[in-house]
Order: sequence, then C-alpha cells, then structure tokens
Amino acid sequence: MNRLHIIKTLAPGFLPLIIFIVADSLWGIRVGLIVAVAAGIAELAYSYAKEKIWDRFILIDTLLIVAMGGLSLLLENDVFFRLKPAIVEFIFCGVLGVSAFTPMNIVLAMSRRYLKGIELSEEQTRQMTHSVKMMFFIFFGHAVLTVYAALAMSLAAWGFISGGLFYILFAVLFLAEWLTKRGRVRRAKAVAAQYADEEWFDIVDTEGHVRGRAPRSACHSQPGLLHPVVHLHVLNAQDRIFLQKRSERKQIQPGKWDTAVGGHVCSGEKVEEALKREAEEELGLCAFQAVPVARYVWESDIESELVTMFVTRTDRTLRINREEISAGKFWKISKIREVRGKGILTPNLEFEFDILLKHVFGKVECKRPAAGNAPVLERK
Repeated sequence: MNRLHIIKTLAPGFLPLIIFIVADSLWGIRVGLIVAVAAGIAELAYSYAKEKIWDRFILIDTLLIVAMGGLSLLLENDVFFRLKPAIVEFIFCGVLGVSAFTPMNIVLAMSRRYLKGIELSEEQTRQMTHSVKMMFFIFFGHAVLTVYAALAMSLAAWGFISGGLFYILFAVLFLAEWLTKRGRVRRAKAVAAQYADEEWFDIVDTEGHVRGRAPRSACHSQPGLLHPVVHLHVLNAQDRIFLQKRSERKQIQPGKWDTAVGGHVCSGEKVEEALKREAEEELGLCAFQAVPVARYVWESDIESELVTMFVTRTDRTLRINREEISAGKFWKISKIREVRGKGILTPNLEFEFDILLKHVFGKVECKRPAAGNAPVLERK
C-alpha cells in the first residue's frame, strides 16, 4: 500500500467530519452529530454496494464514527467525536510503526491487494520502507496535533487541522519527493554525459547479482566496485598453455605474460557473450567449447573483480590482436613453473595456474598470490 492508497483509504473518513462542521454551524451539535453518523453509515453501505465486500478500513472508520458520535450525543459533548480522526491515525501509526521498525512488514503484505501479485525488487522494498517511516512520523505528529485541537482549539481550527492540514502535509511530502527524484535524474544524466565515451560495467555482489553500474574509470579507481571479468585458458593437445604478453600500454600489469584471454563483461552483457567476444577480439578464436572451472574475487590496490575462469582446448592457429597483445605463444607447464614468482607472469595468472594444476591436470601445487590480493575460490 503506497501513500496514495493510504490517503484514498482515509479520505472517506473526512467527509462525515466536514458534514458535522457544516451541520453544527447551522443546527447545533446534536443535529451535527446525528447527520455525521448517518453519513458514515451511508458511506459504508455505498462501499458495500459498489464492491460487494465490507471494506475493512471504511468499516472500522464508520464504527468509530458511530461509537464516538454516540458517546458525544450521550454526554452532549462533541470532543469525543472530534477525537475520532486522531484515533484512526493512531491505529495507522501502529501498522506503519510495525512495518517500518520491525521485520514484520504489514504494509508490504497489504500492498499485494493493490499491486495484484507484482513482486517488488530489493531496491523498491527499501524505498517503500523509507516511505513508511516518513508516513509514520507524519501521521503521529498530525494525530497529536489533532488531539490538541480537539481539546483546546475552536471547532473551525480543529476542522482545518484534522482535515485540510492532512492533505497539505502530504502535498508537501509529494512535492519534496518529486523534487528529490528530479534532482537524482539530473545528476544521473550529468554523470552519463561525463562518462559518455567510456565503457560501463555492472557492479555485482560475490554471487554475480547486479547491484548497479559504473564507468571503467570508476571501476579501476575504487576497489569497492566489484565488477565481472572473464578469463579463458587455451590448451593444446600437448597440454601446453597459451599465454599472451600484455601490451606496454596497459594500465594494469603492462608487459607481463597473462591468461590467453581476459576482459571485462560490459553492462547488460552475459558472461558467456563476453567470453566469445573477447576470444574473437584477442585471438581470433570462434566456435569453441569452453568449460567453466572456477569463480573467485580478485582484489588489487585499484580494483575488485569477480572472475569467471574457463578452459578450452584447440590446435587451431591463433591470431593475436597486436593492438591488445604484444606477443603470444604456448608454454610448457615446466616453463611456467620455472619463471613463476620472478615478475614475468601476472599475479593473477600465477594464482590461476594453481587452479589449472589442481582441477585440469590433477596436480596440486599451491603458492600464495602476491601480497595485496585475497581471492576467494569458488569451484564452478
């Protein structure tokens, strides 16, 4: 149930109050109360005739009108009838308070009646909880003010506070939220324009679920922005491993020998799509079968990557992209063992070499990655 539905639910309760104020000014308190109670009962009957069901909110509202109006008639004091709007609001405060400040979100459950089975995302649920908290404080403050007006202020002042002021408060809230959203849209457009020429990557959690997106420069300068990456190891029939030598122009680990294929997953792109694209761009490799081996988090001083590691076998001639790669060749396992730890290979490759030995070649040889990296291995 959003704010608009809550206002629509409470709005019928103000009609008997307005009728009471008009009738009281014309014929006195007794007639005013009788007419107001009759109006409440008529509203309930109309709602049932229209919906063919007793609306719980209108039912409660009408019962309160009858109860408070009857008590006011009995004691010949309209203060009890005046307190009715505050009582309804305090009831709503209870529902909103439980929903906003406890794990039991009653408002979210009630909203299914209006959203007709639509499931809210985590972000939408968070926004709803924030809105419910704001409404709780507005309802509570308005209810307290209504009680004060009923006990210590004139009928006209009470009528404005209990009715008109309610709508004014929500109008201000809607305006404030509209201005806030408009500001967010403007800032988002400004950011998009600033990074219009850059690649954008999805920001993910350790399970690969998308939590947002950011430009390349931000991902490569803020280690907290975890983004997905694909690595492909290419083996031949002799169990040799193809390595590429990174270009000296690379921002990260320039001039070192690295995984055969490595690249970022663009925003909105699937991991498998990125793997095929990168393999074709870097090695001219098409129509190959790749097997996922592991997924892990790789952290450095400048970025955090969620790496999905694949392996494929081929004896086809590989065509390296000279704009991306300065050299490429198949290496014997023994040669990789010989040069590891000497600054010739990237730390990431040395880490993945252990995974290949264990899960592809059936050999166990564990050496820790370079300092500053703390990958967490998850076997695919």
